[in-house]
Amino acid sequence: MTSTTPVPTGRPRAFDIDEALDRAVLVFWSKGFEGASLDDLTEAMGISRPSLYRAFGNKEDLFHKALERYTEGLTAYFARALAEPTSAAVATAVLHGTVEAATMPGFPTGCLGVHGALATGDESRPVRDALIAWREEGIAHLTRRFQQAVDAGDLPPSADPHLLALYLRTVANGIAVQATSGSSRPELLQVANLALDSWPSTPV
Repeated sequence: MTSTTPVPTGRPRAFDIDEALDRAVLVFWSKGFEGASLDDLTEAMGISRPSLYRAFGNKEDLFHKALERYTEGLTAYFARALAEPTSAAVATAVLHGTVEAATMPGFPTGCLGVHGALATGDESRPVRDALIAWREEGIAHLTRRFQQAVDAGDLPPSADPHLLALYLRTVANGIAVQATSGSSRPELLQVANLALDSWPSTPV
């Protein structure tokens, strides 16, 4: 008689991929790409180097996956902000969301997308370029949203959508840097609100 018992196709993973990736996010966030060693990553993720390579690829591959997870999770406020009904509401949601994300208790301060690879050697240039592209993509989304606001009369015709987007991103990046330097959430909310006080509006 032929046995009908299925033949195992391979050993199942002994760890949760999503949980391991969340832990990698925290390592890269706190140490940066170059500062995060493979030992740091494997220890935090609770896996061996061979398991890391099998599941995620090399360190650079892991960083890209971690940045994607960070974007979809901890910085998802940005995508929600773009759906706000007015440009002022978009700007408020972006800056207040940045303050909250950069000062969450139990998490590293600042922003992975800002601090991940500001200064790197030549070998890490692809990671630095990826983060530049990540930040530029955010500016592009804001530019399109503010152009819609100009077209709808929510912003004055003289408003420059790209300049407003760059301004907002610059303030947000500064908030992330100051959070890493130890500024408190209340202080940074005051900074955000000060920036928002200058937001252009259409004449009543």
